[in-house]
Amino acid sequence: MAISPAVTEPPALDQRARPHIAPELRRKHTRERLRTLGFLSPWLVGFTVFFGYPLLATVYFSFMHYNQIKAPDFVGLRNWKYVLTQMPLFGPALWNTLWLVVVMVALRVVFGLGIGLLITKIKSGVGFFRTAFYIPYLAPPVAATVAFVFLLNPGTGPVNEALSAIGIDAPNWFNDAAWAKPSLVMLSLWGIGDLMVIFMAALLDVPKEQYEAAELDGAGAFAKFRYVTWPSITPIVMFAVVTGVVQTMQYYTQALVAGKLASGVTIGPGTVIQPGYPDHSTLTVPQLVYQLGFQNFNTGAACVLSLVLFVIAMAVTSLLMRKRAGLLTAED
Repeated sequence: MAISPAVTEPPALDQRARPHIAPELRRKHTRERLRTLGFLSPWLVGFTVFFGYPLLATVYFSFMHYNQIKAPDFVGLRNWKYVLTQMPLFGPALWNTLWLVVVMVALRVVFGLGIGLLITKIKSGVGFFRTAFYIPYLAPPVAATVAFVFLLNPGTGPVNEALSAIGIDAPNWFNDAAWAKPSLVMLSLWGIGDLMVIFMAALLDVPKEQYEAAELDGAGAFAKFRYVTWPSITPIVMFAVVTGVVQTMQYYTQALVAGKLASGVTIGPGTVIQPGYPDHSTLTVPQLVYQLGFQNFNTGAACVLSLVLFVIAMAVTSLLMRKRAGLLTAED
């Protein structure tokens, strides 16, 4: 008859050793926390210096009367009331900014995706077309805007001359309030190379096996795009939309330069030009922030505008991210 070995209990922990274990564990956890903070310190410093402190300072100055010369003076909600109810240019600037966000971002995503699809499908000359579409993106914003204003000049521009030669009544582009914002959209589509490269990388990353399986099931070009390509590139599309919204909410240089050049006013030392030519059609909220803060020295109102822009950008981004999360849940 086999005798099972006796079950022995683990030796009891020496009571004298217990007080020394807890401090050792605490020191180990402290070292781990310090190591983690060390790795996070570059991000923490950057976030605090370039985002946290400016945001808190903007909130603080939005309740102050501050002309950058005298000490700030607390005025409560006076700056907010002035910007939201009494400033005549706030409405047009906000409308132009939101119009550009909706139209420009949508067309840039569609155009960039279309160019990416076209280049990935052609058999020869891929390098040439990829370079030709990407080079305009490398042009400095001011230089690109100056070139576009010259090309679309109503009187001497080659675009209008070509349209007139074939019997088309050419518009006034940047000199017409109805065509100024569409002209800025055309300028942004000309420099579509950044989105083209991003979408090309996403399209080339779609597994070819899925396309082959779709072809075996009899799927056409549209069905393959809808059921194979689109689900694979949706995260990239969302990235392009979110970054496009954030960038367009800060749209400043191109609109300002185009308006100044189209107005024909000679810019010299001490010249102050009101932005938004023609008829405030190219005026954006960032231009209004600069005008209030650095030309009129009304820092409090400029901070209010900045916070309004920040809240709108955060709200739109949160809505897009929630929409994306809802789509993922529905697919699961």
